[in-house]
Amino acid sequence: MGKPVIGITIGDPAGVGPEVTLKAFKNRKMFDMCIPVVIGDINVIKKAATIVGYDSEINLIEDTDQCKEGKLNLLSLDNVDFDYRFGSIQPECGRVAFEYIKTGIELALAGNIDAVVTAPIHKEALNLAGFHYSGHTEIFADLTKTKDYAMMLASEPLKVIHVSTHVSLRKACDMVKQERVYKVIKLAYEGIKGLGVQAPRIAVAGLNPHAGETGLFGDEEIKEIIPAVERAKQEGFNVTGPLPPDTIFLHCKEGKYDIAVVMYHDQGHIPLKLLDFMGGVNITVGLPIIRTSVDHGTAFGKAGKGTADETSMIKAIETAVQFAINRQGD
Repeated sequence: MGKPVIGITIGDPAGVGPEVTLKAFKNRKMFDMCIPVVIGDINVIKKAATIVGYDSEINLIEDTDQCKEGKLNLLSLDNVDFDYRFGSIQPECGRVAFEYIKTGIELALAGNIDAVVTAPIHKEALNLAGFHYSGHTEIFADLTKTKDYAMMLASEPLKVIHVSTHVSLRKACDMVKQERVYKVIKLAYEGIKGLGVQAPRIAVAGLNPHAGETGLFGDEEIKEIIPAVERAKQEGFNVTGPLPPDTIFLHCKEGKYDIAVVMYHDQGHIPLKLLDFMGGVNITVGLPIIRTSVDHGTAFGKAGKGTADETSMIKAIETAVQFAINRQGD
C-alpha cells in the first residue's frame, strides 16, 4: 500500500491559502505520509514561496503520473493572467479558485488522486464570478452528483456533524426533519468510521433549549428528532438523544460519545472553534471521494504577510491521509 496521493487546491489567490499550503510542506515530515499535488497556478505559488521563504524544489507536472515522492508537485492551471491584490474581493480570484476545485474533484473521481484538501475560498468572490454556491461543501456535492451529504468538523477534543449548514437560522429550524436527521446519524457513523473508530458512539443534540423539555419549549424533538433516533437505534446504531445542546458537547469532550449530530451551523461551529480553533478540520461526508479542508477562511487581513498559521492545513492533510488509508483497507 503506497503513500496516498493528496490533491491540495490553493483556494482564493488573494487569501492565505497558497501561503499555508507551502508553510505546511516546509515540514519535511509531511512528505513521509503522502505524495502532495498542489492544484493552482505557478505565478501564485512563486509569489507565496517568496513570502513564506519556501526554497525547496517544486516539481511542475502536467498529470499525476509525473509526481515525485519527497517533492512538492504542482499542477499549474496557468489561469492567473491578471494582477490580483491580497486581501481584496475579486471576481477573477473567485473564478480561478473554482477552477482549482473542479480540477481536484475530476482528478479524485478519475482515481488519479486519493483525496482532495481545500484551502479557503471567498464566497462573495465566488458568487461574483458567476458560481452561485454557498461554499465548498455544496460545490463538491453538486459536481459529484451527491444527494445525501453533511459537513463534519473534527478536532482532537470534539467532532460534530450538521443537519444544516449555510442557511438562515429561520430556515435551519424548518430543515430539522426526521428523514434528514436520520440520514445525518448514518453519515456521522460513516465519518467517524473513516477516522478509524470501529464502534462509533453517536449523540444527537436537540434543537430547542433543554431539548424541548418534553414539548414546553418546542415540539421538534418530539415530532422529528426522537423518531429519527429511534429508527437509527432499531437499525443497530449506537445513538443517544436528543440531548440538551448546553451539555452535549461537554459529554463529547469527556469521551462519552465520539461525535455530536447538531441541528444547525453555529450549534456545532461555536463549541468546536472555542475548544480548538486552528486544529479543526472540515470534512464533507457522504461523497464518493474524500474531501477535507482547513476550518478557517481566507484571512484577508493576513494575506501576503507570511504570518498565517498552517496548523489547520497540516491537520486537514493528515486527516485526508487517514481517510485514504482506511478506505484502501476496506
